[in-house]
Amino acid sequence: QVHLVESGGGLVDPGGSLRLSCAASGSGFSISHMGWYRQAPEKQRELVATITSGDSTNYADSVKGRFTISRDNAKSTVYLQMNSLKPEDTAVYYCKLRTFEYTTYWGQGTQVTVSS
Repeated sequence: QVHLVESGGGLVDPGGSLRLSCAASGSGFSISHMGWYRQAPEKQRELVATITSGDSTNYADSVKGRFTISRDNAKSTVYLQMNSLKPEDTAVYYCKLRTFEYTTYWGQGTQVTVSS
């Protein structure tokens, strides 16, 4: 069983920055890739960014150039550095982990609110 704990959400002014963290714990798993998704009120959950075990990254067009995903394999942790935040980035951000055994785990979500 894998447990994901997210942190770093909060309220920020437009143009500001936040850094999200997601730490994975458990045993008997190997990580294929991790990523961040978000869900705004009355909208479907959407991909924000993913990173593979080989450090290949993928971003939604809406965040390219503003967000950066990275990972610390030793700590089984993935980060999302979010710069130049916009009100439309407001959402609950979820961490996702996929193992090489094709099992998927989700975090509980962390709220990001961009507003003045």
